[in-house]
Amino acid sequence: MALTDYLINAVFLLVVLRQVRERRLDARSIIAPMALVVFVATHYVHSIPTGGSDLALVLTLTLLGLGLGVLCGYATHVRANPDGTRFARVGPVAATLLLIGISARLVFVYALEHGAGPAIRDFSIVHQISAAAWPLALVSMALCEVTARLLIVQIRGQRLVPRPATAVAVSGPHS
Repeated sequence: MALTDYLINAVFLLVVLRQVRERRLDARSIIAPMALVVFVATHYVHSIPTGGSDLALVLTLTLLGLGLGVLCGYATHVRANPDGTRFARVGPVAATLLLIGISARLVFVYALEHGAGPAIRDFSIVHQISAAAWPLALVSMALCEVTARLLIVQIRGQRLVPRPATAVAVSGPHS
């Protein structure tokens, strides 16, 4: 894995950690993460291998990323202020799901480069998976995870109906 790969994963981790604090759901909350998604897609996706079981691998990992993103989107806390301002915060379940996806990809690449390469090569040969399919599948997993989570959180935020502030009754001595 090149230094840029580690940096991109570090940025994904920082995005997750940043979202532990409640943040406003506005254009900025979707533009920056989607810009990162577009950058990663254009940086890593150059072609789509279609031989053997390549598409099956890509589809499987893409669906896994989609599933993690959907679960994470629904596990994210979303609320609206009485004035209509919407906020989101990644809770423990959502953060865990995001970290599972990021960690799984990092562990796979680390294992590939530190001894598991022959086993992965043999698996790929048996299942007719080209070397070009693995990076695409892992990137597709990440992109679908991030995009699904972002879209679900944004949709959930837009569907919230602001609740008026409730008055607190103060009891005092009656005359």
